[in-house]
Amino acid sequence: MTTSEPIPLVPAAAPPGPARTVYFVSDGTGITAETFGHSVLTQFELRFRQIRMPFIDTLEKAHNAVRRINETFELDGMRPIVFSTLVKSELSTVVRQSRGMHMDLIQTFVEPLEQELGVKSSHTIGRSHNIADSDEYNDRIEAINFSLAHDDGQSHKNLAMADVILVGVSRSGKTPTSLYLAMQYGIKAANYPLIPEDFERGKLPSGLLNYKSKIFGLSIAPERLAVVRNERRPGSKYAALENCRYEVNEAENMMRREGIRWMSSTVKSIEEIATMILQEIKSDKRSY
Repeated sequence: MTTSEPIPLVPAAAPPGPARTVYFVSDGTGITAETFGHSVLTQFELRFRQIRMPFIDTLEKAHNAVRRINETFELDGMRPIVFSTLVKSELSTVVRQSRGMHMDLIQTFVEPLEQELGVKSSHTIGRSHNIADSDEYNDRIEAINFSLAHDDGQSHKNLAMADVILVGVSRSGKTPTSLYLAMQYGIKAANYPLIPEDFERGKLPSGLLNYKSKIFGLSIAPERLAVVRNERRPGSKYAALENCRYEVNEAENMMRREGIRWMSSTVKSIEEIATMILQEIKSDKRSY
């Protein structure tokens, strides 16, 4: 399959010089501001020093944020970049007085939508995360518990409830992908390692045979796998490049033979892997 190199926020070959400071200011967790800011900043091959400032929900905290941003301006000699998702206008007005380059995501998107929809927004702090009693939130918690219980082939129970079962050699990215799918999308994802005993038998683990339609495979370049495994067990047979080549080759042959959909995780981010899996299993569950 063709793959593309995910763009890191701080490129491996970032140019020398001081990092530009970036603040993510929010009256909630700051995740929305940070996610959007990352998407924008990855388009620039520069170094960035990131600082999240969550729960700026009072005037006192807003003034403290301004003070900190201004101190950074004095130290760096450059305007800090400020991404903000402050719902209350009085808080946003205060932060805008800082000496940073300010981008207000709420004002940018909410005000035009108010005009288009002909309805005023609620301007309620933390509304997007106020879902503790919702069905979607409970589904997400249940999915996380399911993924933890079915990590690394720990359990064969309730596999009929799984939305997807990830298989692949050890350290090919199954666990982080399973948890990301559960946390972000409420997907119940189990994962099972393909091990040398499976290759000798030439069959999938017996507990998976009745659920082949739910299986999705992850592979990885042997060279990358050897690096990852050496971080875990340096100098072991498990991490040897020759062994990694054997396991990856056998796993890919098995997936082809069994008609299992699969992809290489070598240069894919967790977000990219999860998105491709969602497309394959055609899940209609909402994201957060």
